[in-house]
Amino acid sequence: MPSAPSPMIRRYGIDTSILVRLLTGMPEADYAGCVERLSALVTGEGAAVAASNQVIGEAYIAVQHHYGVSKADARAGLLDVFRSGLAAPLNGRPVQEAIQASDGAGLLDRLIAEDYASTDLDTLTLDKAMANLPRARLLGA
Repeated sequence: MPSAPSPMIRRYGIDTSILVRLLTGMPEADYAGCVERLSALVTGEGAAVAASNQVIGEAYIAVQHHYGVSKADARAGLLDVFRSGLAAPLNGRPVQEAIQASDGAGLLDRLIAEDYASTDLDTLTLDKAMANLPRARLLGA
């Protein structure tokens, strides 16, 4: 007897407002509701929730600008959110490695280069620190 087909996993991409809420926990009531609804999707329905490099970069800047969070704390917060299981970087482990790196190129440059590499493109740049990233090179060099 053939087995029943397995149901497809529902996949979602979150926007910056959700990732900022998960990073800051503010406002508390909105944060609690956000966590509750995401948990219902992930745990209750078995859904996968992802954050794109653009959303990660926007949230990283937003929490620094609007909440006074340091770059190091913003990176740590992003990693905590991804470890929570409520969301994951769309491009996986290379993004988590980019978030953990704190020397050389900045996080946004790393996210840009990683995004291009994920679609098999090399990055051209005029920034020497960025040019040291894998698959990146100085324009004209």
